[in-house]
Amino acid sequence: MKALIQRVSKASVSVDGEIISSIGTGLCVLIGIKRDDGVADMKYIIRKILNAKIFEDDKGKKWNASVKDKKYEILCISQFTLYYVLKGNKLSFHRAMPAQESEIFYMNFITELREQYVPELIKDGKFGAKMEVSIQNSGPVTLEIVSQKTSDSNIENEETSD
Repeated sequence: MKALIQRVSKASVSVDGEIISSIGTGLCVLIGIKRDDGVADMKYIIRKILNAKIFEDDKGKKWNASVKDKKYEILCISQFTLYYVLKGNKLSFHRAMPAQESEIFYMNFITELREQYVPELIKDGKFGAKMEVSIQNSGPVTLEIVSQKTSDSNIENEETSD
């Protein structure tokens, strides 16, 4: 599982020209789901989204507060294209979980994220729809988080507690 996390001053998602979700300061998270992802991947990504220290704390110290610490909003967008493979110049998405399975997985992810945070602060797009995402990146700050079992080369020695 993969999350592309952007610190934003605002973000929104539209379908057919109508805004269906929007947030102010917080995180816009693009979610990619791989064929063999499971509950452990989901829990890892949720923990990182909620606890990554990418905001200033109340004393102005940079990189010292999480979205959870600040009680900011999170806008999640399912994006299967995060698991692309280029074959020459042609895109292949064979590594992404098929749509029927990934919709259930994604909805479970949103449910779990709401259970671990403040439900009304979690917004999302419309699974499978052609969406227009408007992101005002703050910083700019963008992080790619990949669940440990699917990370090919960037597995660090992490502490078990955040």
